[in-house]
Amino acid sequence: MLPELQRHMPNEFRNYYEPFLGGGALFFELNANGTLNDRSVFLSDMNFDLIHTYQEIKRDVEPLIVELHEHARNHSKEYYYQIRSEHDLDDRVLIAARMIYLNKTCFNGLWRVNRKGEFNVPIGSYKNPKICHESNLRACHVALAKVDVRMSDFAAIKAGKDDFVYFDPPYHPIDQTSFTSYYKSSFGWEEQIALRDFSVELETRGAKVMISNSDTPFIREIYESFNIIQVQAPRLVNSKADKRGLVNELLITNF
Repeated sequence: MLPELQRHMPNEFRNYYEPFLGGGALFFELNANGTLNDRSVFLSDMNFDLIHTYQEIKRDVEPLIVELHEHARNHSKEYYYQIRSEHDLDDRVLIAARMIYLNKTCFNGLWRVNRKGEFNVPIGSYKNPKICHESNLRACHVALAKVDVRMSDFAAIKAGKDDFVYFDPPYHPIDQTSFTSYYKSSFGWEEQIALRDFSVELETRGAKVMISNSDTPFIREIYESFNIIQVQAPRLVNSKADKRGLVNELLITNF
C-alpha cells in the first residue's frame, strides 16, 4: 500500500502522527526517504507488547539482539509454546524479545489475543524463520531515536494546524470471518464512529487527516463528507485461500 499512501498524502505538513502504529510501514518509509527530517513525529498504539517493543528498540537495542539470538538457538515447537505461555513477564528486554520471537514464528505472522489479552496464535510452518535481523533492528533504533513513542488511545493525540495524521485502524469487517482483534479491546461500530468524529474534530483544528479502511457501505456512509478514494491492496492473510489477493480498500482524506 505504500505507493498509494504516498501518492495521496499531503505534499506539505508540519508534524507527523500515526496513532494506530502497527508495523509502522508509512513512518519507516517517510523516515528513510527524508520526508520527516526536521519534523516532530508522534507514534502510538493501544497494543502494550507492540509499543513496549518499539520503546525498547529505541532505548537500547543491543540487549534485545542478544535475547533474540537466544530464542533463535532454542526455537522448536515445544519452546514456542513455552514462550507463548509467558504472559506475565516483568523484564522489559524479555517482553520485547518475546513479542518479536512470537511474531516471527507464529502462523502467518499474525498478532492476535484473547479476551484476557493473551497471545494465542499457533506456531507457523517455517523452515528457517529470521528471528533476529540485527541490521534491521539497529536501523529501527536509529529511526526511532528522536521519535515520541507511547501507548495511548488515538483520541489522545494533540495534532493541530497543518499537522498530518495517518489513521490505520482495525478495519471494519467485510464479512463474519474478518479479523479485528489485535488487542483485547474490540474495535467495532462505535469505535469506528468515534474515529470519524475525532477526524472531524481534527479538521476543525486545521489538521490534515488520511484514513485507511475497508470498502464497505458503512465506512462510505460515515465518511460521506470526506474525500473517498478506492484503491486496491494485496491481502496475504486470510483463513480462506481464495480470498487472498487484491481487494478494494478505501483511503479517506479531508484534503
